[in-house]
Amino acid sequence: MRSVLAVGAVAGAVEAGCAGTLAAHRAAGDSVTVLVLAGIGGEEAARALDCLLVHGPGEPGAIVASPSTIAAIETVISGIDADVVYAPAPDDALADHRATAAATLSAARHGSRVLHYPGPSTLRFEPSVFVDVSAYLEKKLSLVADRDIAAASARHLGALARVRYAEAFAPTRFVWDL
Repeated sequence: MRSVLAVGAVAGAVEAGCAGTLAAHRAAGDSVTVLVLAGIGGEEAARALDCLLVHGPGEPGAIVASPSTIAAIETVISGIDADVVYAPAPDDALADHRATAAATLSAARHGSRVLHYPGPSTLRFEPSVFVDVSAYLEKKLSLVADRDIAAASARHLGALARVRYAEAFAPTRFVWDL
């Protein structure tokens, strides 16, 4: 069993980027924690994904990759003994998402599996890891704001991965333990 942490700047970011993958983790028996750095919300998604929801200390529009933000993420990583960490893609139009990516990468500097997920405001994304989310697509679609865009994205990424529906990740580090 793995311990998984997905970090998002605000509620909805994790759902858009990797909710299908988190559902697959839960189906495999992994424990899943979602950390929302700024604002409130995410309770409905946490219930649907059967995961722990943690809110960070930030305010929407004011997240910075400061020592206190990094420490807050590190506290969650060590508290759940996370061995897989998902973070927003670093090349994003929104400063909150860029800061969340940078702070998470710094906080997870000792981790062997750190993967970035895309969001609606991601500018450049070159995935090399794909997760087949065909069995979990409906759950993801029930959690996102725009079902049509999420379905089209999953179909496109699935075509790249040669499966029906997929989510994609760009790893900073990915150690495959065989």
